[in-house]
Amino acid sequence: MKNPAASTIATLADLDQFSSIIDVRTPLEFAEDHIPGAINAPVLSNEERVLVGTMYKQVSPFEATKVGAALVAKNIAHHLETLFADQPKDWKPLIYCWRGGKRSGSMTSWLRLIGWKAYQLDGGYKAWRHQVLADLDTLPGRYRYCVISGLTGSGKTRLLHALAASGAQVLDTEALANHRGSLLGAVPGQPQPSQKWFDTQLAHRLAQLDPARPVFVESESKRIGLVHLPAALMDALHAADGVRVQVNMDERVAFLCEDYAELLEQPQAFKAQLTRLTELLGRQTIQRWHQLIDQQDKATLFRELIEQHYDPAYRRSNGQLYPGLAEAPVFTFHPNATDMNGEVQRLLQQLIAN
Repeated sequence: MKNPAASTIATLADLDQFSSIIDVRTPLEFAEDHIPGAINAPVLSNEERVLVGTMYKQVSPFEATKVGAALVAKNIAHHLETLFADQPKDWKPLIYCWRGGKRSGSMTSWLRLIGWKAYQLDGGYKAWRHQVLADLDTLPGRYRYCVISGLTGSGKTRLLHALAASGAQVLDTEALANHRGSLLGAVPGQPQPSQKWFDTQLAHRLAQLDPARPVFVESESKRIGLVHLPAALMDALHAADGVRVQVNMDERVAFLCEDYAELLEQPQAFKAQLTRLTELLGRQTIQRWHQLIDQQDKATLFRELIEQHYDPAYRRSNGQLYPGLAEAPVFTFHPNATDMNGEVQRLLQQLIAN
């Protein structure tokens, strides 16, 4: 801020100067995406915003503004009595709405009248979204990636987590997407983020990385469940060096039996996921897998899934997306090992030697 005393407007460059970031949009807008760390203090509820918008179109802008102002005043009063009640005199919040208009302007004015050093974000959420998209276009190219590839059941994510625990720098896109990136990758009872919130988290994580250190990341297709990776990141990963994780079949089956154990706790949902493969693999195969679920024969089930679905699908897609990894060094990994740090050290030593 060039002259805080002369203006109540702040920009995205000023984010770290504030005690709190307050998002005054509706809960639905906030849930779809928001600035990381922001607190939702809506000046209009979801229903109230619809009401005011409908009045604006069907009655008149004046009547809609009058009703909206009353609702905003009521909601600001509620936040003053609850959410903001214990804030100290020197509290310095940044307020934003959709585009830096009346909603954030109203909240900013009231907070400043009280004596707090409140500022309004120039351009609001739209400015933030624009910055996120710009970052996703430029940040991926700054880093040197080591792409970890391997067949399903190789424990690539477990290896990535072990690398992070050992102090290595990792980009865990599946954690951000809340999805394991395969047919059975959905996390039971946990929905994926919206595309916009995924973008925000990804841009935030990329900005935290150190360009001087390698970034370990899994080989992913463009889509992880319902969200997709930005083109700039995919381009960077396709051009990166990497390592091929190799695990024997028995260890892969044992790993999947452990990692996907919760699927058998919801057999009907599990069957529904497998049914999506009927056109590709045939009704007889899917019916057999349903029977294996009923019999709780998970070892046979996962072995057949690996042999008949996962491996053929992986070889088709990964060969097209990451052709350069065909010549990458092979790392023999033991995903069920008790000493995972030992596995990591073996990998790092091998990469140094290569």
